[in-house]
Amino acid sequence: MDTEPNPPPLVVGISYNLKKGIVSECEDIEAEYDSYDTIEAISNVFRANGAEVVSLEADCSFVEKLKSSKVDFVFNIAEGTNGRGREAHVPSILNFLGIPFSGSDETTLCLSLDKEMTKRFLSTYQIDTPRCSIIKTSEYELDPSLRFPLIIKPNHEGSGKGISDLAVVDSKDELDELVKKNLRLYGQPMLVEEFIRGREFTVGILGNGSDMVVFEPMEICYLSDKRENMIYSYKIKKDYKKYVEYKCPSSLDRETTERMKEVATTIYNALECRDFSRIDFRLSEDRTIYFIEINPLPGLAPGYSDYPMLAQFCGMDYDKLVLNILNCGLKRYNMKPLNRGDLGE
Repeated sequence: MDTEPNPPPLVVGISYNLKKGIVSECEDIEAEYDSYDTIEAISNVFRANGAEVVSLEADCSFVEKLKSSKVDFVFNIAEGTNGRGREAHVPSILNFLGIPFSGSDETTLCLSLDKEMTKRFLSTYQIDTPRCSIIKTSEYELDPSLRFPLIIKPNHEGSGKGISDLAVVDSKDELDELVKKNLRLYGQPMLVEEFIRGREFTVGILGNGSDMVVFEPMEICYLSDKRENMIYSYKIKKDYKKYVEYKCPSSLDRETTERMKEVATTIYNALECRDFSRIDFRLSEDRTIYFIEINPLPGLAPGYSDYPMLAQFCGMDYDKLVLNILNCGLKRYNMKPLNRGDLGE
């Protein structure tokens, strides 16, 4: 009796940017990029679940590699290389070529990387966020409504780039000095934001629509009471075991926890995020939940990145998390998922 041949395996491309060991005056110049270890960890998950994997480094030959790869689907973690719209480059190319991919599309990624624009957009949804201003040149007038202390950060960076342990300032002189330095180093507008004293949290979301999972808030608890060590800066993230302890579930009361998860869900839906995202908050001393920023392309470095860490705390190990992200994307395109993740088929 004839039997139907097994269907060919799903061919998954992984689009990414790699750390190259670039020497720069900015020590965090490659903070957003991934290592070979992360690419291999993700590849191993897909291979273990029956897929073929194609590596697609998002460099100047990306389009040619993509067109010759014959991939069925792209798992996108590429951060892009230039400009405030860099995270949108790969999704734009994939949409242009009609290739399905995981994660948010180019519009969401482009908007979300611009911190000030995201804050203005979300204010229409009555989302509380610290008052802020944009500084584009060293010759500026500070918005008189802003109150010190202020925190200064590049307006379209992630992974703590440009946020040093001196990022919070208490005077106009300190602000002038830091703004001048950062404009030179990062070549982009600076976001100047009122610094919220209080507790820091991040909330991870996985999935879409009725399949969405909102993880319990993870608290970033600083091990020092010195202010320079209580900023989630590049230095803190790079050597987090020395400076912070992560708590998930946190010691928040249930009402505040649910309120934070509801705000995170509103933000995720308002920005039309897809498949996964991570959203950062500060809880002020008067219990106001302040949105700080969103990362709709959160890092997936095993044992290091916040997103897989908080998922692990909530009972979803690394392999299951990565598989679920892929399956969420496949489901959006009505494609058959690999095996079965926690979110089902």
